[in-house]
Amino acid sequence: MAEADPGILQGLAQVREVEAADAAALDALLREATAPFIVRGLVRDWPLVQAGLESGRAARDYLLRHRRDAQFTVAVGAPGSDGRLFYDAAMGMNFRTLRAKLPEIFAKIDADEGDPAAPPIYLASIDVHDFFQGLHEANHVDLGERRCLASIWIGTRTRIAAHNDFPANLACVAAGRRRFTLFPPEQFRNLYLGPVDNTPAGRAISMVDFRAPDFAAHPKFRVALDHAQVAEMEPGDALHIPSMWYHHVEGLEPFNVLVNYWWREVPMWLGQPQDALNHAMLSIRDLPPEAKAHWRALFDHYVFDNDTSVTAHIPEGGRGILDPMTPEAASRIRSYLLRQLAR
Repeated sequence: MAEADPGILQGLAQVREVEAADAAALDALLREATAPFIVRGLVRDWPLVQAGLESGRAARDYLLRHRRDAQFTVAVGAPGSDGRLFYDAAMGMNFRTLRAKLPEIFAKIDADEGDPAAPPIYLASIDVHDFFQGLHEANHVDLGERRCLASIWIGTRTRIAAHNDFPANLACVAAGRRRFTLFPPEQFRNLYLGPVDNTPAGRAISMVDFRAPDFAAHPKFRVALDHAQVAEMEPGDALHIPSMWYHHVEGLEPFNVLVNYWWREVPMWLGQPQDALNHAMLSIRDLPPEAKAHWRALFDHYVFDNDTSVTAHIPEGGRGILDPMTPEAASRIRSYLLRQLAR
């Protein structure tokens, strides 16, 4: 399989590399970060990384020793699809989603090894604790008090379209190599995002083929590339992706494993902004222009410009949802919204 056109990546900024001698140093870097950074070799001492350095099959054997007896969800692409997991011509998916146990999935990877036309196989965002036993204990990053979701991503050569995530992310290459191409959040208009609801994995993705961009159809993608950063990652390297940064991800070897940690910088009991956006499209987007302008002003007043003038004239104790959010208030609001949406 050919890698990305070097002409597209040539000249792009490289993600900043930093050093983290211990957990405290990493914590400080994460707290201060406003852009991606790489820590080379952060997890190189993991047993899983060491197995992967021996061979892809050794990494698979290591994972099999820690697997739980469970059905895994796996995406299987079309033969000759060049590893791209994306839409088909009818805006369905160009891959099948199947359920199988890990030995069966790895047996297929073993059988296809060395075949350049083999279908891509990809296990995405598998919960480390739910699907493996002892894997986290032997292979993890100390992220202090952060409440993290630890996931593992396993696959052959794959290309995952640019998308973003609300949580912050620390992505650690455990086997193979990966290339991330990253864009600041404000570049969303230049990435030509696809549908919000019909997506391969829950987030809107860029419709641009990074291996063969169609600049006639996507001319503003050139602007996005002016702001892009590239991270070429080896086994043991870790990449921090701040919240909402877009990232295109390529698995570059016949077998690739990544372990990542997601966490929110805000309390877990706060709502998901994507839910609010979806509801706004349902209830506001198709209103007449004058009504939309009024609701835009209300959103600015109550949400985006919510200074003390919003509540100064209301007696304390009677401000309701306008007061600073608490877990109790969030629970009441969520219950109220569920009742309203069920009508």
